[in-house]
Amino acid sequence: MSDTQQKVNLLGLSPAKMEEFFIGLGEKKFRAQQMLKWIHQMGESDFTKMTNMGKPLREKLAQVSEVALPEVVYEDFSKDGTRKWVMRMPGGSAVETVWIPEKDRGTLCISSQIGCSLDCSFCSTGKQGFNRDLSVAEIIGQVYVAAMSFHEAGERRGGKITNVVLMGMGEPLLNFDNVVDAMHLMMDDNAYGLSKRRVTLSTSGVVPMLDKLGDLIDVSLAVSLHAPNDELRNTLVPLNKKYPIKVLMESVNRYLGKLPDKRKATIEYTLIDGVNDGLEHAKQLAQVLRDTPCKVNLIPFNPFPNSGYKRPSNNRVYRFRDALIAENYVVTIRSTRGDDIDAACGQLVGKVEDRTRRSERYIKVVSLDNPQEGQQL
Repeated sequence: MSDTQQKVNLLGLSPAKMEEFFIGLGEKKFRAQQMLKWIHQMGESDFTKMTNMGKPLREKLAQVSEVALPEVVYEDFSKDGTRKWVMRMPGGSAVETVWIPEKDRGTLCISSQIGCSLDCSFCSTGKQGFNRDLSVAEIIGQVYVAAMSFHEAGERRGGKITNVVLMGMGEPLLNFDNVVDAMHLMMDDNAYGLSKRRVTLSTSGVVPMLDKLGDLIDVSLAVSLHAPNDELRNTLVPLNKKYPIKVLMESVNRYLGKLPDKRKATIEYTLIDGVNDGLEHAKQLAQVLRDTPCKVNLIPFNPFPNSGYKRPSNNRVYRFRDALIAENYVVTIRSTRGDDIDAACGQLVGKVEDRTRRSERYIKVVSLDNPQEGQQL
C-alpha cells in the first residue's frame, strides 16, 4: 500500500461490506464474521490479538486496514442516571450521544449528522446549522463507545443497551446509505444483535428516502410530526413545505405496509405552550392519524436559550393526552431525562467548549483503552 493510500476503517464496514473486504484480500467470507465479533463484541482493535486468524493475515490486515475509534472528549452524568458522551470527529466538530436508563431497558440515542439542516424552530441542534454527515464508523462508533463503557464486550455483555434510537443530532434519512449500513451492524448477530423492533429511526419526513428505506431494512419508525396542520407545521418543521402532512402520512403507511409483521409508527409530538398544545390541536391530530397504525409520544418542550418557546403546564399536557386517549389512541408522555446535563430531547448541540466549565463531579475524560465507569424514546 502506498503512503498516500488510506487504510480501511473496519469499524464502519457493514456485514456485507466486511465480506467484500475479505474476499478482496483473497480470504473466505467467514473471516468477516470473525472480525465483526472481535470489533463489536470483544471490543478488540489490535490485530495481533485476533488469535483465530493466522499471522500472515494479521500482518496483511495491519498493512491495509485499521480499527479507528471515536475520540471521546467528555462524559457527563445526570442525577437521574442519564449519561452523555461528547465525541470529537475529524475536522474538530463534535456530536453528543445519550444513554437513558429505565427499569427494564437502556435506550441509546445516537446522532447521524454533525448539526442539522432542517432548522426546526423548537430544536437547539437545528439552530447550530449543518456541518456534515457522519460516516458509518462515526455512527456505529457511538454504539461501540457506550457498549464498551458498560463492559459489554464478549461474554460480559450485560444488556445495558437494549434499544438504539436515531433521534440525536441530524436527520437520518439525509445520510441514508451510512445510516442503513450502521443499522445493519446494530442488528447483526455477530455485532450488537439488536432486534429490528429495538432499533428505531426517527425522521422529520424526507418522503423519497422513507419510501426507499422500506425496501432495504425493517427497523421501527418514529415520525417527528409536532403539528396537526400544514400551516403550523410549516413554521415548526420547515421541511413540511416540501412534504406536507398528507404526503408524509401516506409514505408512513407505505413503509408500515412493507414490514413483515404488524407494527405501529411512533408519532413524536413536542408540546409547546400556547403554540400546538390546545384541545383543538389534539382533535386535529386525532383526525390526521386516523388511518395510520400508530402510538403517540408527547414530549413537553425542553427549553433552551433564545428559543422563544415555553414548556406547557402539566395540566395542559395531561389535557392533550386525555383528548387523544378519548379518541382511542395509545399515548405516552416522555419523561424529561438528562436536562441537567443538556441531554434532553432537542438540547443536543455538540459543543465541547462549554462543558469544560462544569465541575469535575460531572465531567470525566474517558480513555477508550481503559473505559471508566463514571424508556424507550
